[in-house]
Amino acid sequence: MHAQSRPPAPPAAAAPFTHNRLRLALRLACAMALSTAGPLALAQAASPTPARGANAVYDIPAGPLATALNQFAQQAGVAIALDAGKLRDLRSPGLKGRYGVEDGFAALLAGSGQALGRTPAGYLLVPAAGTAPVATAPARPRPDPTAGQTLGEVTVTANQLGEITEGSRSYTPGAIATATRLVLTPRETPQTVSVVTRQQMDDFGMHSIDDVIRATPGVSIVTYDSERTEYYARGFAIQNFQYDGIPMRRDSAYSAGNTLTDTSIYDRVEVLKGATGLLTGSGEPGATINLVRKKPTREFQGQLSASAGSWDNYRTEADLSGALNQSGSVRGRVVAALQDRHSHLDHYQRRSKVFYGVLEADLTPGTLLTVGADYQDNDPRGSTWGGIPIFNSLGGFNNMPRSFNNGARWSRWGQYTRTGFSTLEHQFDNGWVAKVQYNHQINGYDALLGAAAGGHPNPLDGSGTSMWLGKYVGRTTSDALDAYASGPFTLLGREHELVVGASIARRRWKNDGYNFPGYQVTVPDYYGWTGQVPFPISGAPSYSDNEVTRERGLYAATRLNLGDRLKLIAGARVSNYRNKDIDKSGEVAPYAGLVFDLTPQISAYGSYTTIFMPQSNQDVNGRTLDPQDGKNHEVGLKGSFLDGKLNASLAYFHLKQNNYPEATGGLTPSGGQAYRAIQGVVAKGVEAEVSGELAPGWQLHAGFTHKVAKQDRKKVSTLEPEDQFSLYTTYRLGGALQGWTFGGGARWLGKSWGDAANPVLGTTTFTTDAYWLFDLMARYEFSPRLSATLRVNNALDKKYLTVFSWYGTYTWGEPRSVNLGVVYKF
Repeated sequence: MHAQSRPPAPPAAAAPFTHNRLRLALRLACAMALSTAGPLALAQAASPTPARGANAVYDIPAGPLATALNQFAQQAGVAIALDAGKLRDLRSPGLKGRYGVEDGFAALLAGSGQALGRTPAGYLLVPAAGTAPVATAPARPRPDPTAGQTLGEVTVTANQLGEITEGSRSYTPGAIATATRLVLTPRETPQTVSVVTRQQMDDFGMHSIDDVIRATPGVSIVTYDSERTEYYARGFAIQNFQYDGIPMRRDSAYSAGNTLTDTSIYDRVEVLKGATGLLTGSGEPGATINLVRKKPTREFQGQLSASAGSWDNYRTEADLSGALNQSGSVRGRVVAALQDRHSHLDHYQRRSKVFYGVLEADLTPGTLLTVGADYQDNDPRGSTWGGIPIFNSLGGFNNMPRSFNNGARWSRWGQYTRTGFSTLEHQFDNGWVAKVQYNHQINGYDALLGAAAGGHPNPLDGSGTSMWLGKYVGRTTSDALDAYASGPFTLLGREHELVVGASIARRRWKNDGYNFPGYQVTVPDYYGWTGQVPFPISGAPSYSDNEVTRERGLYAATRLNLGDRLKLIAGARVSNYRNKDIDKSGEVAPYAGLVFDLTPQISAYGSYTTIFMPQSNQDVNGRTLDPQDGKNHEVGLKGSFLDGKLNASLAYFHLKQNNYPEATGGLTPSGGQAYRAIQGVVAKGVEAEVSGELAPGWQLHAGFTHKVAKQDRKKVSTLEPEDQFSLYTTYRLGGALQGWTFGGGARWLGKSWGDAANPVLGTTTFTTDAYWLFDLMARYEFSPRLSATLRVNNALDKKYLTVFSWYGTYTWGEPRSVNLGVVYKF
């Protein structure tokens, strides 16, 4: 069990708006969103970067016209609206030299039959008068199942966080900046990055981060209880989260909203596999999850949705975006979601509220200011704590119904998030950009927990168990400031890229724990448990935790254009880390990546970085273990096909880590789980992934992972399956079936196992068998504005479980569920 995964120890024992109405509505809504955050510092959400200026140097390679236009818009820092379908068979000879923005677009569009148009809100493509499109390289005609459909306008927008996926209708990203702050395509990035786009989330109703992670290749989930899950990748728990690229640590033991995050406010979720020390500083070597927020749009757009599903699961959502003034220099967006869901678990319910507001303002033609805030409240009733004891008192499997809820009816683990963020970004005429971003986040919890989870029930009379009872109130307040400059430079006749930056972060965790002396915790009949027990009354806190962690870092990375087919990314981060137990300074995390183009579509790559992760785990003497350290290697192949609509990767990874915490079974002087540091833990394996459009109207995201983690010959991190496969796909029909989209998902997880206390046999390894899960979806578009989607999860009603060996418990997966949703766009 990974150290940072340790949970709190249980106790011993409508009508379209007019333009003016829209502007007023957005102003009021954005004002409400920003005021909601209270005293939080507000800001951040990158937007299209302002234009380079009249005389910038560009080097756009020949290729598909849509790709060339997108690259030019990205480098110029502007947005352009286009219909991707009209450009499918058009190619561009590329662009090299010094151009103004409109001159560059004109050169790229020459002979295409398209011309550049401009509105107060930005650029768009219009048919060129008296011309017909001419493809510079003939393409074989392909049948288009969407022929005859009105596809509407597709907006391609790029910024310093990469390419926005909303509106792309794609299951693959165009460009990302997760690994190095350099905006690169997936094929140019020398690490594995899995991205779940806005389209995939919408198709399969992925309303929570848990939903997204289940569909992400190479990442698995272990369930602690109804409010807590842990993510694993490459043999290690994932505690690294980023919000628009700003690192934030998660403590899974005292969960405070991260894994309950609602996806309504996000454009995409990126999972960068392997160590990420260049940008995160300290961090786990398995993966980093980056949540990229939705951005305001220049053109007005709105969406209302509602859904209902099994076990009284109801949800409503509203999303409104557009310009707030005539010129479009001030833009805003608000998103609100409300969900009230019951469950297959008896007497369980959770209400969630989400609100997000963001404003962008072009202060000058080259300067962009962004301010925003978001909050989420998760209010459950009937929360479980831990799961079902694996073994009964006779040593056999304690097989309970899937509906069994070990929580008292008043048990709850409320979690909330409050975030304010801001960005100030300036684009210089020479192509350089300077950016300062700040993120202030509060993750809090108020947990009053009671659960029939202790002991081993006697299958004859239900005796032998007791309640875990506790109250925890706390929060983590995180402040992070990141500033960097990025841009091109010329050396030895070639243009290269450089990014230099600095970051400061401070986290304060405060926790109060309460006891309930005299409360009767014995459970007379475990098999007759209904959660009907007296409400406990606590007094003053029995203990308090207060911990402050400070991190500072300087980083730099360069992408050297060594040849037409060879690129080298090299960089390093120097970090200082300090809390009450650890004071480390001058920790250096190098990064190196080499990419070689084997063909115009396929590249070979290799990358290397190091691992540095301070930990709070203690040994039996109460001494804090030394920081985890190690090395991360990865090599592989990446491909970009069908004019960039389809991306594929194949990787081999090898991670070696020292001071890995292994539970000893003993206790620390304060009563917590004791650990020992073991050396030479090695995780290695292969990952294969493909995402994007296989054919017009056919989207797919699939992947396979095999990993093995060992210390000497002993396997570790076995709660994560060694083998897993996932596939999600949709097909949009045309012709007589126009308007229909059908899709499905399949997940296969290999066996996993963990050691747990057996009252008869002692410590025993419990293994879960491999299993398949299948999901289905069907959508019908009554019009371009109105659609309805039916989704069926776990369509075959597979009965499966996950094990949490630290508690010696297991949790059943969710049975088959059905959901019907309606979306109206305006």
